[in-house]
Amino acid sequence: MSEKSGRCALCHRGRLEPGHTTLTLERGDVTFVVKQVPALVCDTCGKAYIEANVTERLFRDAEKSAAQGAEVEIRRYIAA
Repeated sequence: MSEKSGRCALCHRGRLEPGHTTLTLERGDVTFVVKQVPALVCDTCGKAYIEANVTERLFRDAEKSAAQGAEVEIRRYIAA
């Protein structure tokens, strides 16, 4: 990611701006979708970059949901 330069690592043209994205995680028969995840979003190509601590938290939440038997779960991001 090119956060420090403020430029997108994918298209190399766009600027990264605070925004939101939808994250979809799939493993086997389990699908975990989280809407309104805070991210830096490229204003040119739309590529979203999610901070590592947010990603780690969402991975843990997805693992818990799968362990509880969820096959599909859709939720809105809520800041801790």
